[in-house]
Amino acid sequence: MTPWFFGYGSLVNRATHSYPEAQVATLHGWRRVWVRTALREVVFLSIHPAAGHSIHGLIASVPNADWGALDLRESGYARINATPHVSHDAPASSIAAYQVPADRQRHGGDHCILLSYLDVVVQGFVREFGEDGARAFFDTTDGWDTPVVDDRAAPRYSRAQSLTAQERALTDDLLAQVQQRQ
Repeated sequence: MTPWFFGYGSLVNRATHSYPEAQVATLHGWRRVWVRTALREVVFLSIHPAAGHSIHGLIASVPNADWGALDLRESGYARINATPHVSHDAPASSIAAYQVPADRQRHGGDHCILLSYLDVVVQGFVREFGEDGARAFFDTTDGWDTPVVDDRAAPRYSRAQSLTAQERALTDDLLAQVQQRQ
């Protein structure tokens, strides 16, 4: 059978990839988290086990089990088996997720979240789950004490997308709300 992956960040935005057989799904027992590593100066969006929690995302098939391009895109992550934790309506028998391994994570440093990356994630969640889904993304993600760098004028994120004024305003509003809670 064809394997599938669970995307919980930029992979939710279908404009950032070419995996056509994709649909919404939920990963149970996990939360998202911003993670620092020695690999780069920006944080990775990763996942960590969290009993009683769940996150929405997209699953998509990996045609011919050709993981090469996706593994390259997700370099710095380890591919883990998420099959028993994902609820979905797809004919998927095997689902992987990408997680930054604990031995690659580090504490401290001047790492940041790129606003161009966050914009892409929020745009994907709005398109798949509406504004409530974007709000849930912020509520089910840890590590919002990480500084955010506004690189919208010259995006540093390689898969940056054009956003409407409404999409930018929603990202700004939700980010301000979560930062106020810190």
